[in-house]
Amino acid sequence: MGKSGRKVPGLNQSSTADISFILLIFFLVTTSMDTDSGLSRRLPDWDPDAVDQKLEIKERNVMTVQVNKQNEIFIKNGVIKGQVIDISELKDIAKEFIANPNDNANLPVKEEYVIPDFRPVVTTIKHVISLQTDRVTNYEIYFKVQHELSRAYSELRTEWCKQTFGKAYEDCTDDQKSYARAMYASKISEAEPRTYGE
Repeated sequence: MGKSGRKVPGLNQSSTADISFILLIFFLVTTSMDTDSGLSRRLPDWDPDAVDQKLEIKERNVMTVQVNKQNEIFIKNGVIKGQVIDISELKDIAKEFIANPNDNANLPVKEEYVIPDFRPVVTTIKHVISLQTDRVTNYEIYFKVQHELSRAYSELRTEWCKQTFGKAYEDCTDDQKSYARAMYASKISEAEPRTYGE
């Protein structure tokens, strides 16, 4: 029997590119992407005169927060001498350090400071919180430490606003919020990560 002269019809591939494109769009839309999370920080205004100044910081004005490679948090200030604390204690320790409510001689010096366009206040304007981390410190604990320090400033500002203006920080005007930020200016200094102890 001879071969038939009929050709087998081929598949129509004209829409294959369209289908591939639609599938690509579908997977791009439905797939979740990892997003980077960061810390919200507002940089201080530029002061050209500060570049040439030598800062003299009294030891009592500095609180060191150190996170080692085991993710343990060490605090050192005028009252606490390098003791390990739990993350849940950090906010209250920072608040006491920043405000120095009892005018403790071992905590930051309280002095008169004139808030621009407001009035003179007595505050610990020269305090500094020095955050030091190990090169292998877990990012999660680093962010928790930053969050607790930010909460300390936030709570102090809210308490001051309630006492001064009779309302919470969130309910204040923009000017009142700027006065609160001047009263409790965020002064967190981060050292370059290094290896602390082996």
